[in-house]
Amino acid sequence: MATKVSSLTESGILAGITVVMAIIAMYVPLVGILAVLLWPLPMILLLVRHGLKWALMSVATAIVVTAALVEPMASLRLAVSFAPTGLALGIGYRRHWSGVKIFSTATIASIIAKGLGLYIVFLITGIEPFSGQLELMPQQFEQSVAMYQSMGMSPEQIEQARQNFMENMRMISLLLPMVVLIMGILDTALNFWAGGIMLRRFGEPVPVFPAFTEWRLPSFFAYLYAFSILGMYWGDTHSIPLLYKIAVNMNMAGTVAGLVQGVSVYQAAVSHYKWPSLMSNIVMVLLVLSGIGTQLIVFTGLFDTVFDYRRRMGWQK
Repeated sequence: MATKVSSLTESGILAGITVVMAIIAMYVPLVGILAVLLWPLPMILLLVRHGLKWALMSVATAIVVTAALVEPMASLRLAVSFAPTGLALGIGYRRHWSGVKIFSTATIASIIAKGLGLYIVFLITGIEPFSGQLELMPQQFEQSVAMYQSMGMSPEQIEQARQNFMENMRMISLLLPMVVLIMGILDTALNFWAGGIMLRRFGEPVPVFPAFTEWRLPSFFAYLYAFSILGMYWGDTHSIPLLYKIAVNMNMAGTVAGLVQGVSVYQAAVSHYKWPSLMSNIVMVLLVLSGIGTQLIVFTGLFDTVFDYRRRMGWQK
């Protein structure tokens, strides 16, 4: 009985915190962004300490109260976009999964949830997500032309700036799926980190990630990158916009994965050979800031997913 009362009390408190975070997310600039990203935290704690039933009841209560206080559709979008992340993390922590399994499962759930959230926006408004903002940006550029003229820019320079701006807008529109992917990873990483801190304070066991020098991504990313190059070439030369858009996003995903893996390989070498940390960090920054250096790191990382340099060179067992 005491346990049930404790679960009910803690559920009510955490549901109230969830509602407050939702209100902050809707009405407080800047801080609201952080409140949105951390909105799953209360349900993570509740699920780990009291189980899935109490977490779902808390989420349902928070959705109803938030809908009454703010706006029903905003409450629904928030729940659909962010609750699955909290539930996946909470289930992983409660079942004592490894850190890698928790993070990867929650990331997949988060990415799917962000996609569903955007789909709800499309169903409600009939407007493709982000399209409204992208359509306004060229208008905002045109409004800035007078400022550029007052700064002494020639018509040729302004026209060149306009072309560069439009090319950037085209690339942003192509990479919208990648934006959803990044949002899902960012949301998961932030809640994984904050959730771990919170659970440790309550005495709950929390798995940790392997050391960064031991990270090894699946070889899938190397093949993804290779196929993306073929897809971009085929889509561009045969005028297949959908194929080109998919390939561009695949290429970006492979590039990010290769960059992370490449930096991990570099740090493993630094650790193995005991290079001076300050000089090693300076070299890494210079490589990342250099276009050729970045590509070198990306290709190193992608090849490592297939050949595992660290094991072959004896840096790791």
